[in-house]
Amino acid sequence: MKKKIEILSPAKNLIQGMAAINAGADAVYIGAPQFGARSNATNSVEDIAELVHYAHLFKARVFVVVNTILYDNELEDCKKLIHHLYDIGVDALIVQDMAIMELDLPPIVIHASTQANNRDPKHVKFLADAGMKRVVLARELNLDQIKDIHKATDVELEFFVSGALCVSFSGNCYMSVANGERSANRGSCAQNCRLPYNLTDGTGKTLIANSHLLSIKDLDLSDQLPNLIEAGITSFKIEGRLKDMVYVKNNTSYLRKKLDTFLENNETYQKASSGRTSYNFEAEMDRSFNRGYTDYFVNKRVEKIGTWESPKSQGQLIGKLIETKANGYVIENYEKLNNGDGLCFTNDEGVVDGLQINIIVNNIVVPNTFKSLKPGTVIYRNSDAAFNKLVEREDSAVRKIGVQLKFTETSDGFQLLAVDEDGHKSVSSFKANKEPAKNEESTLPNIKKNLAKAGNTPFVVDDIEVVFSGNWFLPISKINEIRREVLEQLIHIRVKDYHREEFQITKTDHPYPVTQLDFTYNVSNQLARTFYKRHGVTEIEKAFELQWEPGKSRVMTTKYCVKYELGKCARFQRATMGEKVVEPLVLKHGENEYKLKFNCKPCEMEIWEKDADLEFEEEED
Repeated sequence: MKKKIEILSPAKNLIQGMAAINAGADAVYIGAPQFGARSNATNSVEDIAELVHYAHLFKARVFVVVNTILYDNELEDCKKLIHHLYDIGVDALIVQDMAIMELDLPPIVIHASTQANNRDPKHVKFLADAGMKRVVLARELNLDQIKDIHKATDVELEFFVSGALCVSFSGNCYMSVANGERSANRGSCAQNCRLPYNLTDGTGKTLIANSHLLSIKDLDLSDQLPNLIEAGITSFKIEGRLKDMVYVKNNTSYLRKKLDTFLENNETYQKASSGRTSYNFEAEMDRSFNRGYTDYFVNKRVEKIGTWESPKSQGQLIGKLIETKANGYVIENYEKLNNGDGLCFTNDEGVVDGLQINIIVNNIVVPNTFKSLKPGTVIYRNSDAAFNKLVEREDSAVRKIGVQLKFTETSDGFQLLAVDEDGHKSVSSFKANKEPAKNEESTLPNIKKNLAKAGNTPFVVDDIEVVFSGNWFLPISKINEIRREVLEQLIHIRVKDYHREEFQITKTDHPYPVTQLDFTYNVSNQLARTFYKRHGVTEIEKAFELQWEPGKSRVMTTKYCVKYELGKCARFQRATMGEKVVEPLVLKHGENEYKLKFNCKPCEMEIWEKDADLEFEEEED
């Protein structure tokens, strides 16, 4: 039996969830009214139920994120919500807090969110043995590490392949709490990583001024899909529950086409849902929101990944500015541009700036507001007006399920049988006297023509067979009526026959990989403590949110490295690094200061508040 490979798309709301499915998603993930890590992307249970119904029609799945850490007074409400989600047919929950494993749950499938320390074989195998059916792996992993995890356990593995990157290890960023008591683990990330900072060295010298030193590029692993499948990934996740419709449809469509090319005539792997999508736009990921792209660490540390100039969307490279005119610009590849487009560039002061095109006259790009630009300035388009308008249309991506029709006689009338691409059958019949057509011309072409009109249904008719003993006359109205009946029945049959995987969590006691948990394990309630203690953990520190000591805390751990971005890494950049920097390096934004600590053996950087007393290791030479 072939293994199913899935594209998993974000759903900010019901409309975008349906659009993602239409664009080719095999599954979508969406936030519920509470307990999701994006507090600005919540949805009613009623809307999720409607999305479930629509998704299941295409054998696509719906996962609900319940991935905040929970406080003791929230556990009962969380349990009630999970029961509601199970009752409406949700396929799985994505969770961070192990307290959920202790609740009295219905038999609903549980996935481990990327915040659950999913970075090594031992932790991932533990979660699988505890009953998790899928683990969302940490974004920082490379192909070799993914392979090692896959060898250790046969649990389903999910991996982010496009969208914004969290600079911190997921679940281990506490800058929002430290700066304003907004917890990322509680759904209220303030995105401090996207702010501008000054960087000073241990002598107080300013090395970099007013740059977005923690902001990194967006992820694009679309060319790595075959390698990731070989490594053991079965679900490709698109980040973006706060993104717009164009982003969701564009990225989903692009990855759908990439994956379908790989799956075509493949004897080992297959698509995870039904139907096929037709598009009236050409998907290109750089035409929707992006900060430039990186493959992050999937091929290990090979490139700089910072986007220090700006955390805003860079968009699509157009070309260089050739000449400035009195009221506009001559730009390379100007023919790609449209009225209303937004352009992005770095101005003479080194600041990322932008403007909007008013009109293009001959070869002159005329902006709404003229700005002085030097020849050679590199121009990007970060808002493509014509593309956005096209993709936003409901018919820009249309998904249909293939169906075969067979129209035959019965003893007292006629019958229509529909068999869809998954083998579901629907049949309808009507009584009628068999009257020969008044002329000798065959009625079959006209009957087939009307049977083929699937219209606004989710079906496309791939084949029609009409088996008559005579050249019978039939009113067009009766043909249309029986076609509508059989296809409407087929919708209900597909949804009714949808098989939802179920799994009842039972309490386990196999040993946790470590016996001591620090605050990065985010234990915020008694049930989570019970879970870990039963699995052999002896010491459990409270979650950061419950014990923060202002001014002295470690607020982030990351594989991203400011020293590497500066070209000062002794491990990877010996030949070019030149003079070493004097530590500690300090980031400053307004009144907030952070010390940087570099742990070269695991190749990680820590960010600490200003009053922390740090010891620094000697760098590897």
